[in-house]
Amino acid sequence: MTNTTKSSASREPPSGNLQVCGKQFWLGPARSGLTLTFWADTDVIHLLAAGTRLKSVRSHLSVTDLAALLRDGGRLAGPSPLPTAGDGDPVGAVEVDRTVNATGSVSLDQHLVLAAEILAGRRVSVRVDQQTLMFFDLDTRELLRTRPNPLTLAEIGRLRSARPAGPPPQHRTDPVTVLRRASNSGVVMVVGQKVALGRIHAGKTIAITDTQLAIHCDDGTRTIRRTTDHPVRNIKANRPRKVDLASANG
Repeated sequence: MTNTTKSSASREPPSGNLQVCGKQFWLGPARSGLTLTFWADTDVIHLLAAGTRLKSVRSHLSVTDLAALLRDGGRLAGPSPLPTAGDGDPVGAVEVDRTVNATGSVSLDQHLVLAAEILAGRRVSVRVDQQTLMFFDLDTRELLRTRPNPLTLAEIGRLRSARPAGPPPQHRTDPVTVLRRASNSGVVMVVGQKVALGRIHAGKTIAITDTQLAIHCDDGTRTIRRTTDHPVRNIKANRPRKVDLASANG
């Protein structure tokens, strides 16, 4: 599922320090008076002037924050200002392969960069350009996460096992499938939404597609309207809890 994006315009104050949704963005007094556009989702925020991307930072915004920006005069954003497959590669873009550690981070030169906790233990590729890190699947080039790039040009040049970058990875367009285990009451939870399946399905693992909650059960497929726009954070269902016999008998 693609996260909701919003864009809004603000004028850079004389100090060069602009605040949006409780976070300050430093661009310097030299850009004072410029009208800036904020392109934002829950992963990354891009600051643009006259359509040119000036800066990319990790997003602190939730889905609720984005909805508030829309109510306060923002608008639905267009495509991401990141390059697409037809735009050509940024100068000096490289790719490296890394294994995401238990905390969801990877090591790039002297930097420990957060990819995502859900990617822990997974082998991924990282496309590194001067401003952005794009984490993607090695086989399909599916874009998994986007993060601002903390590396300098010298640090990029020192990256171990770096290779020239291929075409920019793209978001997947097919539905995301997740697994959930129904509770004793026959209820599952996905993307913040409770779905009552009935006690007949208690304890069963159910596959759910992200786009419209198409739930595949033994007695057929049920399609349920989405009531939230939360992103999928967990693919597999939690393992059933084991009962401690000593405590149960005590």
